[in-house]
Amino acid sequence: MLTVLVDYDSGNLHSAAKAFQRMADETNAGQVLVSSHPEDVARADRIVLPGDGAFPSCRRALGSYGGLFEAIEDAVTTRARPFLGICVGMQMMATWGREYTDTQGFGWIPGEVIRITPTDPRLKVPHMGWNDLVIDANHPVLSGIATGDHAYFVHSYHFKVENPAHRLAHVDYAGDVTAIIGRDTMLGTQFHPEKSQSTGLRLIANFLTWKP
Repeated sequence: MLTVLVDYDSGNLHSAAKAFQRMADETNAGQVLVSSHPEDVARADRIVLPGDGAFPSCRRALGSYGGLFEAIEDAVTTRARPFLGICVGMQMMATWGREYTDTQGFGWIPGEVIRITPTDPRLKVPHMGWNDLVIDANHPVLSGIATGDHAYFVHSYHFKVENPAHRLAHVDYAGDVTAIIGRDTMLGTQFHPEKSQSTGLRLIANFLTWKP
């Protein structure tokens, strides 16, 4: 079994790689490889797409690696390889990103990425730090994770899904903020599981052993 963390210069992948390899070792889930090569994505059993920064710059960066996005899309949408997007990697699954300029996303889960607008003006944007998850739907990758468990967020925009069934969890930040999305073999977390201690490690372990 091979899990590939896609590297397209979207941030430091050291902590993510370390967390995924730790849980792969604990669950006998095989090798974790950090790679920017389409051929590695093509042979992967699972794909993880991180992302830090702004939606438009991450989308451009991913597209600048010749054949990389095409390999991801073929693996996920044609061959149904389990996929996990993290932070902006999750946001790019949307139809559109509205950060700075309208930017087309992958279109895998209908919706748009919009700025967080808390109803309480005392709450700052970006939404940064720990928040309690509210589980909206059952999913195998959420096994052992319950409403009230904590996750670590750093973001100013969130995913507004068109179909409520695609939102698996949210948090309250003076208004609902999407935390986890998913459909078919695709999942995305707005928070960073590799920084979310026991909750994040449990989600990673569940993803690595998930058999859709």
